[in-house]
Amino acid sequence: MTAELIDGKAYAETVRARVRDRVAALHADTGLTPGLAVVLVGQDPASEVYVRSKGRQAVDAGMKSFEHRLPADTTEAELLDLIARLNDDPHVHGILVQLPLPPHLDARAVINAISPTKDVDGFHISNVGMVGTGQDAIVPCTPLGCMIMLRQYHDDFRGKTALVIGHSNIVGKPMARLLLNADCTVMIAHKSSTNIPELARLADIIVVAAGVPGLVRAEWIKPGATVIDVGINRIQRAGKPALVGDVDFDNVRKVAGAITPVPGGVGPMTIACLLVNTLSAFCHQHDLPDLPLLLDEQDPS
Repeated sequence: MTAELIDGKAYAETVRARVRDRVAALHADTGLTPGLAVVLVGQDPASEVYVRSKGRQAVDAGMKSFEHRLPADTTEAELLDLIARLNDDPHVHGILVQLPLPPHLDARAVINAISPTKDVDGFHISNVGMVGTGQDAIVPCTPLGCMIMLRQYHDDFRGKTALVIGHSNIVGKPMARLLLNADCTVMIAHKSSTNIPELARLADIIVVAAGVPGLVRAEWIKPGATVIDVGINRIQRAGKPALVGDVDFDNVRKVAGAITPVPGGVGPMTIACLLVNTLSAFCHQHDLPDLPLLLDEQDPS
């Protein structure tokens, strides 16, 4: 058996097209345009690439993009002052502070200073709590993208067993909550777990975000399982730099039923879901009908 490839690029394009059409329709009806503000502190090369991509895709979707680039020695008070101004700006409907921040800045304080209604990353403690209790809230982009793709292969999560490997606040914990909210039986493993292979063999769904290249091996996989690889690791392969995931892709593909590649899987969906969250925040702030909740749909097209 060779697993079906889950084409994150294709799903992302479909989602972006839906957002683009909805933004255009709302602008035609109201004259209003969603605005996304992205804040970058310092000059981390990877973060600069992400910020440019997010801004470019926001503009392509018909949104306004506001970039705020601050020097690495920006004080916490200065950053919090900028966030307060963005919270009050009626043209800004979504705020994202690019992580990681320089070490002298308290990321939790910064994230929780963002208005929960404009927190398009879904990291504010209010949104975290609402997602955790199954309420309507802004969902972190990467887990949201994973759920949209999983819906294509599991129209009903009830009775399914899912394993989430990794328990970060950005991916692992919200991913587990979303699967639990969808009535999965959910297991969570992390660096202190001693029985990950045994847990994996029980799982119909595996989502791995551990940051360990090739961690998940073929002998761990239940035949036909759906494997979502969130990992992005830069390694040297045959003397050349390469991007790989947390899954031993070539061998796991021989056992799984469906699998995301790296690159081209979860990554494109993460930015597409940032646009979904920005549009949703805009609609809620203006009391307008939102795009149908993609989590509840089998097909994003």
